[in-house]
Amino acid sequence: MSTATETLQPTYRFFETTVARTERLSPGFLRLTFTGPDLHLFGAGGDDQRFKLLIPDDGAPVTELLSVAGPDWYAAWCAMPDGARPHMRTYTVRALRPEVAEMDVDVVLHGIRPDGTAAPDAGPAALWAAAAQPGDPMVLLGPDRPGSGRMWGVEWAPPTDADTLFLAGDETAVPAIAAVLESLVPGPRVVAVLEVPEVGDFLALRLPPGVDVRWLARGSRARGELLEPAVHTALRELGIARDVPGADPGEPVEEGILWEVPETGAHTGCYAWLAGEAGMVKGLRRRLVRDLGVPRDAVAFMGYWKVGSRG
Repeated sequence: MSTATETLQPTYRFFETTVARTERLSPGFLRLTFTGPDLHLFGAGGDDQRFKLLIPDDGAPVTELLSVAGPDWYAAWCAMPDGARPHMRTYTVRALRPEVAEMDVDVVLHGIRPDGTAAPDAGPAALWAAAAQPGDPMVLLGPDRPGSGRMWGVEWAPPTDADTLFLAGDETAVPAIAAVLESLVPGPRVVAVLEVPEVGDFLALRLPPGVDVRWLARGSRARGELLEPAVHTALRELGIARDVPGADPGEPVEEGILWEVPETGAHTGCYAWLAGEAGMVKGLRRRLVRDLGVPRDAVAFMGYWKVGSRG
């Protein structure tokens, strides 16, 4: 007999889609709109809902996996021969319109120059997205029912009594943070600090009243160089952080941990949500907890990617 927990868990499945349209939002961001006959069944359950794109090396449609469902999907993907196995990359649902079976996904064009040519560090996802045209096939992997928590690919879960919400990240976190911000209702104080490659990547968002978004243009600086002091300043202004003299250096983020989310319902007046490049996010989290005295169970941090990996 299945337990209630087992019944609630999602079944991951593949969704056959095509590109309906593309929109270049800025030099670094491209919006892809997918459509497909089963997208009305996609189980988006949160504002930072993650899912996966399956990107073939040769541009051919991924058809072998479409009949696979449930826990067998990963074994089936691994069993595909080298050269035929598609790349799998994780993205955030920017918007889902089940009534018309459409999904928007904002992609960061890492390694794609303004003239459309590719730099040596351009990865398969950016290369595919930059060349995508209406009608191109794409297979998505996601939950078949909505829900919250990591098993669904949803992490944004601030305590209901949080009176201050703080979000920070690099450009890879912008789609998730933008979706979260646009979904908020008036009430808590909300500040978001976002570091992107250039001023042209400051996106127009549909924000509720009182949401403070602070964009930072990185330019030629190192990733996070602007973000860390801006986060420090914002938290001090909010009154939720204090410099801790002689802070205990024994409160590091454990080596290897790239993802840590407090249990839903943790009682705290502030909820901080950090995402982006793994090393940068770990440094920010350490700064908040060790140096600024923010409670550990008030900080969610997610390493979306690592320097040196191809997007």
